Amino acid sequence: MVKTSKMMSPNSPKNGLLKVCVLGAGSWGTALAAHLAKVGHHVTIWAYEAEVAESINQDHENTAFLPEIELPQNLKAKNDLGQGLIDADMVLMVMPSHVYRTVLKEAMPHLPKEAPLVSCAKGIEKGTGFTMCNLAKDLLPGEHHEQLCCLSGPSFAREVAKSVPTAVTVAAVDQAMAQRVQDAFASPWLRVYTSTDLVGIELGGAVKNPLAIAAGMCTGLNAGHNTLAALITRGLAEMTRLSLAMGGRLETLSGLAGLGDLVLTCTGELSRNRTVGVRLGKGESISQITSSMRMVAEGVHNTDTVLDLAQSLGVEMPIVDAVHRVIHSKITPAKALEELMTRDLKPEHY
Repeated sequence: MVKTSKMMSPNSPKNGLLKVCVLGAGSWGTALAAHLAKVGHHVTIWAYEAEVAESINQDHENTAFLPEIELPQNLKAKNDLGQGLIDADMVLMVMPSHVYRTVLKEAMPHLPKEAPLVSCAKGIEKGTGFTMCNLAKDLLPGEHHEQLCCLSGPSFAREVAKSVPTAVTVAAVDQAMAQRVQDAFASPWLRVYTSTDLVGIELGGAVKNPLAIAAGMCTGLNAGHNTLAALITRGLAEMTRLSLAMGGRLETLSGLAGLGDLVLTCTGELSRNRTVGVRLGKGESISQITSSMRMVAEGVHNTDTVLDLAQSLGVEMPIVDAVHRVIHSKITPAKALEELMTRDLKPEHY
């Protein structure tokens, strides 16, 4: 049994477990909800689609977004946003980044005042350049700001749902808040580390998505292992430059939410962003690819927003820029690779 009595509301169960509400029933939200239910918490997941909620409740499977994974019996789904948040001790925000503000605004009147609000989405908001936690700070009243956390790291949803041994990081400005979430998630199959570098953790999760598209394009072009290793390493340099410009810490990007997540997303066949890149490399257009995918590949949206943020800060990100131009049909993947390889020569670290 997890010892989480500090987090409990007056209406919480007396056995020390938590009432958790997960906002978003895509593959990642479902996997996290399933994990917390296996730990023993009382978990409710909110699904935008009524048929997804019905599938989880009746068949104990999310056939739309996480098929062929049996979900715990104690995981319950709601299609009503307010009902799922009643008396919650912890809230996970796992909606896609491009609808994050819309959903959070609807949830705002129902949010419990003292519960940790754990952002598990990875992206930058279009127009504002906000990370998801900064978006939440912009929208929510000040009483919720100290509760904001971010969970990130190398973690495919399907493997988390199957209890494959995984390590992630949870960040909050307040170390004690991060430890509260750490305690709630920790299990023999999910090891959770803490950080107070909320900026670095969030930017690592956002920037790795367009970089994974670039890695997929290398694979689609039948480039070799040398090419992929160079792409990951130089992509990490871009990620680090942007994070430092935003106030993140250098060591964060060498950890789970930086290098760890980047390697997984660039090399793993379960990566949706990598899959988009592979198909681009083989000659498909972005409209052909996205119209055939029900689940969101965040990198398609994040490429524009990450590049806009970098340009506003004067940060050079040539790989992300190349992905942006490929997505918008301004250049072919082969031409993008050629241009990256023939840029002006310079020191590795500058």
